Amino acid sequence: MDAQALLLLSFGGPERPEDVLPFLENVTRGRGIPRARLEAVAQHYHHFGGVSPINALNRAVIADVEREFATAAIDLPVYFGNRNWHPMVEDTVDRMRADGVESALVLATSAWGGYSGCRQYHEDIARARAAVGTGAPTLTRLRQYYDHPLFIAAFADAITAAVAELPEQHRAAARLVFTAHSVPVAADESAGPPVDGGRLYSRQVAEAARLCAGAAGFTEYDLVWQSRSGPPSVPWLEPDICDHLDALAGGGVEAVVVCPVGFVSDHLEVVWDLDNEAAAKAEELGLSFARAATPGSDPRFARMVVELVREVMAQTPVRRLGTVPGYGVGVDGTVCHPSCCGSELSAARSGGSGR
Repeated sequence: MDAQALLLLSFGGPERPEDVLPFLENVTRGRGIPRARLEAVAQHYHHFGGVSPINALNRAVIADVEREFATAAIDLPVYFGNRNWHPMVEDTVDRMRADGVESALVLATSAWGGYSGCRQYHEDIARARAAVGTGAPTLTRLRQYYDHPLFIAAFADAITAAVAELPEQHRAAARLVFTAHSVPVAADESAGPPVDGGRLYSRQVAEAARLCAGAAGFTEYDLVWQSRSGPPSVPWLEPDICDHLDALAGGGVEAVVVCPVGFVSDHLEVVWDLDNEAAAKAEELGLSFARAATPGSDPRFARMVVELVREVMAQTPVRRLGTVPGYGVGVDGTVCHPSCCGSELSAARSGGSGR
């Protein structure tokens, strides 16, 4: 297909202290989250001066992609829009229309299937086009890329670098622990086309962990979850990272390397939940702790974007390492199933993420 632009579509985050609560209200709109809970979460942002790193990280990704496009002779301007904070995707799509863009590809900053990682981005696209109305460009989301070789290689090298940060005496026996954003169990069970039997999100995360561990030379590892929210009565994917650190310490483990395999960039749920809470828990337990970097700032991420674009525009071969299905334009022409990843349950119960 022809395209005239690329839209990087992300979650969004505040860039000033006064933006924090309005941003959280956008994230949780329609879910009846108590004000006290929002104010408690706001303190995580204020710990970093009221600024989430996600917008700056996304702008850096865009700069990397623009350089790779220039090297590859791909003439596509790159636009930036968010679901929950400025630049809002509706405003960006309106600017694209004004610039004469009639057709664009969309890169979501999530590698995964599931509601919040995939279907909700399709809903963002539809909402933005409806808001712009007549003349809104056609927007086609690129495929899920959880098992792209460049994505996996960047994580694998980050794991190796994190091991090297540990005290030398702890490196050989360090336990590798992968984390991803937890979601309600019922939401995960409904994730993916019915023919696949659900649980597309957790299966893709498990497959990515397997691939990354193998590429980094690990035969043993754990997969845990982080950043859950919502009432305790609703089951979410477990175990939680901090609970798992307790279990590891109790079993005699002395060092851990944590890889946030479920995240593209080091945004707030990585730097708070892992670099603060999990790191503090490890220190309390006497565990040596190192955290692997996310791939968004690795040059291979931008090169992966070039490959994803070429899959659609030039019908180049799809490169995948995993055995769990991935969906979207670019995977043998398939797109998401109409009944994939039911939104009502997930939207009501998920606390949202920056994936």
